[in-house]
Amino acid sequence: MIKVNEEPVEWREGMTVSDALDAMGYDFALITVFVNAEHVPPDDHDTFEVPDGADVRALHLHHGG
Repeated sequence: MIKVNEEPVEWREGMTVSDALDAMGYDFALITVFVNAEHVPPDDHDTFEVPDGADVRALHLHHGG
């Protein structure tokens, strides 16, 4: 089990940041992700593996006028 923004998500072997975001339904164009307080650049979301028990923080960056 991992937590994404404090919500429990079922963990599986090989789960990536992209998988965790998909599990939450997050498809924001501008999103910043931290796994256990480590920043994960967007280019690494498809390959960075999330360990079991991880605390994932996903921050959607808003813009507008």
